[in-house]
Amino acid sequence: MDRVDGDERAYAWAWRGLRAVLAGLAAVGLAVTNLVLLGVSLVALALVPVPFLGMALLPWTMTLVRHRADLERRLAARAGVPVSRPYRPPPARGVPGGWRRFRWIVTDPATWRDLAWLLPGAVVSTALGLISLAVPLYGVLGLTLVPVWIWLGTDWYGYGLVWSVDTVVEGLVCVPQGAAILAGGLWLAPWLRRVDAYFTRLLLAPTKAAELRLRVTELTVTRADTVDAQAAELRRIERDLHDGIQARLVSLGMMIGLADELIDRDPSAAREMLAEARESSGTALVELRHLVRGIHPPVLAERGLDGAVRALALGLPVPITVDVDLPGRLDTPVESAAYFAVAETLTNLVRHSRARTGAASLRHTDGTLTMVVADDGIGGADPGAGSGLRGIERRLAAFDGTMTVSSPVGGPTVVTMELPCVLSSPRTTHSFGTG
Repeated sequence: MDRVDGDERAYAWAWRGLRAVLAGLAAVGLAVTNLVLLGVSLVALALVPVPFLGMALLPWTMTLVRHRADLERRLAARAGVPVSRPYRPPPARGVPGGWRRFRWIVTDPATWRDLAWLLPGAVVSTALGLISLAVPLYGVLGLTLVPVWIWLGTDWYGYGLVWSVDTVVEGLVCVPQGAAILAGGLWLAPWLRRVDAYFTRLLLAPTKAAELRLRVTELTVTRADTVDAQAAELRRIERDLHDGIQARLVSLGMMIGLADELIDRDPSAAREMLAEARESSGTALVELRHLVRGIHPPVLAERGLDGAVRALALGLPVPITVDVDLPGRLDTPVESAAYFAVAETLTNLVRHSRARTGAASLRHTDGTLTMVVADDGIGGADPGAGSGLRGIERRLAAFDGTMTVSSPVGGPTVVTMELPCVLSSPRTTHSFGTG
């Protein structure tokens, strides 16, 4: 068993190194596009004084540069160095070739940082990419030196000149050296990719001022979404009160009034009216409980997120397996947002997924609550298709939470939601089992 694990680790290590070598080769090719984009950008800048042409050409060119910079950020993230996008949001009514779009591009400091990165980024990527490619290739030459000589004949020196050998015997000595150099090159290549990624972050990551500006913009958007969501929730509560409970209470008052008028003249009819009033009051009480449960479920306050999610799963027509590991309670607003996010996701599962089974998992690690809801349904869930997922995003965004959806056509669907939060108190009871 240990030998199998060792072989798997060696394979994974070699594969990671080979991928880094190929990434270095791709970086050399992408460096050429940097030079092309730099030349096109200089031409576009030179044509800015030309009416209409420069105003249209420069934003188009800078868009291409941004796409190239975004690609480099994604490559850096694959190397383990995440790089955020620093760009300002586009103008609401900007049109291609218009003044608003031109000003948006020109006044964004990230535009000039992208241009400043093109040339040094090409030089660094080319240098590191060639090194990551040359070292393993040199090792491969040493390994294949003897077989090539045997195949072509000992009079053929070929790339043996690279190793400075003249005989097959000397070539045999190169085999272990080539293996060592190849292994060293595969070990070195991922580190070179990380160095390239750190250089990318140095020039393409947002500055402190840009991060603050982006954060303010994000908070402005999330605040507007939160206000809209709260306004919609208040309208729903008002509508439910007006159309349901209020109408029933008005009817209840009228029946009691009629019973009061009939109690002396027709006691039997008055008793029937009072019986109807009693039934109507019971119905109004049930509706009021449902309304309160939709605002803040009592089970959430009594049993916490763990018990509330389990109780929710038990009431669904689709079997849901629940796995919760929360060693304490969350703050009430966060707990409520987490509960309703899971509830809405499970509701979508029941309504749209055609799933036979589902699962909900909640974990709190490193200051983050991670909620995963999965099903074996038909897939195809899209946050932009009005399936309720957009509302979940807005609810989570109010607490700096995020949501990712993996839902290929044919399934399965996996919705992962994360909320940064802390546990406010330890849990005194522990529940087991699944829903």
